[in-house]
Parts: sequence; structure tokens; C-alpha cells
Amino acid sequence: MSKYNNYKKYEDFDVEDLLADEFFVQWVKSPDENNSHFWEKWLSSNPNKRGIVTQAANFARAIHYKEKLEFGNDSYIEIYEAILNSDSEIQIASPKRTLWKSFFSLRNIAAAILLSFCSFVLFSVFNKDLLTPNSEIEWVTSVNPGGKKTIIGLSDGTKIHLNSNSEITYPEVFGDSIRTVFLKGEAFLEVEKGIRPFIVELANSKIEVLGTSFNVNQSIDNHVEIALLEGKVKVNDKIGNQVMLAPQEMLVMKNNGEFFKSSFDSLEVIGWKDNYLIFNNDDFKTVESKLRNWFGIDIEVKGTFKNSWKYTGKYYDESLENVLKGIELTSDIRFRIDGKKVEIYN
Repeated sequence: MSKYNNYKKYEDFDVEDLLADEFFVQWVKSPDENNSHFWEKWLSSNPNKRGIVTQAANFARAIHYKEKLEFGNDSYIEIYEAILNSDSEIQIASPKRTLWKSFFSLRNIAAAILLSFCSFVLFSVFNKDLLTPNSEIEWVTSVNPGGKKTIIGLSDGTKIHLNSNSEITYPEVFGDSIRTVFLKGEAFLEVEKGIRPFIVELANSKIEVLGTSFNVNQSIDNHVEIALLEGKVKVNDKIGNQVMLAPQEMLVMKNNGEFFKSSFDSLEVIGWKDNYLIFNNDDFKTVESKLRNWFGIDIEVKGTFKNSWKYTGKYYDESLENVLKGIELTSDIRFRIDGKKVEIYN
């Protein structure tokens, strides 16, 4: 295989160049952990090229190639090590292109006509994200209102606990490439191990895993907390920052771009999926927010609560009334329940 070149060479590729590139076509036709890792990283660094790559990938899926595209194990190892070990400069082997380029060069005029004719059709048919390799994949969106939690089983065996006031979109059946879901709100994921990476897309970041258990909580203002129970995850934000998490580590990503790691209490962070409602020295605003989210209620607050007001308590599968009575016993509050409306005063 020819010597390694900077992976930025792909920045100048057009659709025809990509179709003539063995490494690209193999990723589309026969995705695996190695080539998927490279192209995912390349796309995250070159988001402006996603449209061209999507179009080329759709054409590649529609074309029957007589040659079976294969890279030797040594080549894969070199590519993979280059991806993992480099920082801003990633080195890959320059794929062989002679046969493929000549094939397409002989048909330049036909290809141009074909591209022009099919672009509109393919844009309409293949309007899914590039990470959905099969145009026939049907997407499912599950939405939980306040007070509702659900458990969702994915086609690969992954189990998702979706919290209240949360939404997740996932394929009805995963394709042959990367497993991708889109999350808003909070979920605990038990990802089935496999060679295909599992991607959780958030508003301003994404989480990549192979098999692990972790909790993701993304607030409305895009404050994100990722707590890893077991396994290993890699988190990428939209500006290129990358963080690896080990078990019992939490990554906090503020909406101003700041982020840091910390330890976490498993029951406090993940207990919600087992019906534990935890308050840990919470101020009144936090307690109010947790009650709204947990029980799906409207709260009217009468009076004022000092910044020094704090509450700590643990409840397992308790009713709204019992939780409010517990808070009332140790705090300066009173309450009145009327169906889904609660009045809190002091």
C-alpha cells in the first residue's frame, strides 16, 4: 500500500472522486469498526462535506461493484492507530485508485448526466442522515411527557430507559453500519456490545460507545451530564473537543462551552430508572423542577423562599402526596393538591 498522506486530502474530493476511492466505497459497502471510526472522525472535522459524502454514499449503494473491496489486517491496524494516536493531524494510507479512476474516467459524460438526473430523486429518497445506511430504514420517535417513564428495546438488544419530559429517535431496525439514536432529555442506556459503534447524538455533542451502560441528561438549555456506570465512552462536542470517560466518572458540559469530570453517586444520578426520587441539599427551585418532571404536574408557588432553603430526602415509588408530606415535615412549606395542580406556599 502506498505511503501515508494527510487525511485532509479528502477535503478536495467531489462525488466522483469518492466513488473512485476504494477506502470510501468499502466503508459504504462493508462498514466495520475501523473504517467507520475514520469516516466518523473525518466528518466531524469536515461537517461542510456531509452533503457530498451523503450523495456519494447513496450512489455507491446503488452501484454493483464487481471487485470485492478488501484491506489487509496490517492496513487496518495502521489506519486505526493513526486515528487513535494523532491529534489534529490524522494519517491514513492513500488508497489505490488506478482501476477505479479509469473506470469512472471512461464514463465521465455518462456519470455527469446520471448525477444531474438522479440528484433530485436521491435527495428525496435518501434524505436521512448519513449514519442511516439503508434507505428503507424506518425511524421511530418515542416521546415521554412529564410523569411518564418508559423502557425501549432496540433491534440490536440495546435497552433504553427514557425519563419523563424526554424524547428519543431510533431506527426500527438498525442497518449494517453505525448504530445511531437521537436524544433530547434524559435516558439510561444499556448498549449491547458489537463491532458496530453506537452513537448517541445530542444537540451540541455526541457519545460514541461499543457496549456499555451510562446515563445522559440534557436540559432544555443544553447543559449536559453524562455518567458512566460501566464500559467506556467517548464524547465529542461540535467544536472538536474529545473526552474519554471511565466507569464511575461523570462529564459535565455547560452550555457556555465549559466542561469537567467528576465522580457521582449512582443512586442519585441513575436511581430515577428504578423509581428513586432523590433530593440532595436541593434549593427550592430544584425541588420544584424535580416534582414537576417526576409527577407531570403544574405547580403554583405562593410566597417566597430564601436562597438558604435546602432539602434532602430519598423516596422510592412514592405518591405525590407522600412526597409533599415528607418535605412538609422537615421544611417550611405547605401544600394543596387539586388533581394535576399543586399549590405550594409558606
